[in-house]
Amino acid sequence: MDSATIHSGCQGERVVRMSELSEASGVAVPTIKFYLREGLLPAGVRTAANQARYDDGHLRRLRLIRALVEIGDISLATVAAVLAAVDDERRSTHEVLGMVHHALAMRGAVTDPATDIEDTMAEVDAFVEAFAWHVDPSAPARRELARVLVTLRRLGWKVDASVFDRYARAADQLAAWEIQQTPPDASRAQTVEGVVVGTVVFEAALLALRRLAEEHHSAVRFNRADGPNTNRGPNRKA
Repeated sequence: MDSATIHSGCQGERVVRMSELSEASGVAVPTIKFYLREGLLPAGVRTAANQARYDDGHLRRLRLIRALVEIGDISLATVAAVLAAVDDERRSTHEVLGMVHHALAMRGAVTDPATDIEDTMAEVDAFVEAFAWHVDPSAPARRELARVLVTLRRLGWKVDASVFDRYARAADQLAAWEIQQTPPDASRAQTVEGVVVGTVVFEAALLALRRLAEEHHSAVRFNRADGPNTNRGPNRKA
C-alpha cells in the first residue's frame, strides 16, 4: 500500500502523526495507543518525548487488526498470535493461513463430547480425501463439518457426507481463484496480509451473498405460491 492512502496525490513513503494515522485508518487515537501498549502495533519513530511518526506499514497493520477484530470477530489475544505469525518470517504463508482458519473456527466454539461426532469424523475425512485436498488432519474445519452432518441427522435428515458435494465443488473453485489473486511479485508481508485479509473478509462476504441470494430465490419461488409479493426489494412499488 503506498502513501497515497494517507496523503492523496503524494508520491513515495511519508511518515505521519498519530492523528493523521487515526484519520486514515478510521481507528480512534485511544485505540491506537492501546494497540501500541499491547504490542499489536509496532512503535513509531520517536521525534520528541511525547511524539512519534508512523508510516504505511502502521496503516496496513491497523487495517489488518480491524479486519480480524471487526469482521472476523477474533479476540485480541488471538489477533496478537496471528500478527506474531505474520511477522515471523520463519513461518510460511500456508502456516499463517492455518492459524487464521483455527482462529475463525474457535469463535464461540463449544466442545461437543458426543460419540456420534467422533464416529462421523472418519466419514468426513473420507469425503475430504475424495477431493484430493491437502488438508491437515487437525484442521478444525474437519470437526466443524462433522458437527454439521451430525446435527442434520439429529434433525431427522437421512444424509451422508455427500450432501456437501455441491458446496465442496463450489468452494474448491472459489478458493482456487482467491489464492491465485496474490500478485507473483508481492513481498512476503503483502502476500501473508493479503491471504489473511482475504480469508477473513471474503468469508463474511460469501455468507452475506448467500443470504441475499437465498432471499431472492425464496421470494421468486414462495411468494408466487403463497400470495401477493411481499418482497422489499428496490423494484417494489409502494
